[in-house]
Amino acid sequence: MTDVARPGLGSRIGTLVIAFLVGVLYGTLGTVGHRHVLAIGDVVLPWGLVAALIGVAALLVAFRVFSGRLVAAVVGLGVIVAVGVLTLTGPGGSVLVVGDLTGTIWSLGPALITVFVVAWPHLPARSAARAAA
Repeated sequence: MTDVARPGLGSRIGTLVIAFLVGVLYGTLGTVGHRHVLAIGDVVLPWGLVAALIGVAALLVAFRVFSGRLVAAVVGLGVIVAVGVLTLTGPGGSVLVVGDLTGTIWSLGPALITVFVVAWPHLPARSAARAAA
């Protein structure tokens, strides 16, 4: 059995900075893409919004499973900050997130998903004997 050294403070801070930047990047891409729709006759499918929200959930779950609550929370914070900043009116008066239903869902969805993923309890692992039954 080998001793596994705990990561140092610098490594932990670096991980959190990278996690935040990944969240900002995904929040930016999701904000730009959340308005895409597919129109089939009279039916309009908001595939951009659905893909962005599923992507946020998958990103947070992956970070939660492989890196823990804190890193997942920081990724979620990065997404929320990016969405919040890009919701503001730009210098020319343009906006990326319109104040309609789609924009409201995109503005609130990542925050709700972050809270849900970070607050999800840790489930105990199944024992090998019980899993085989």
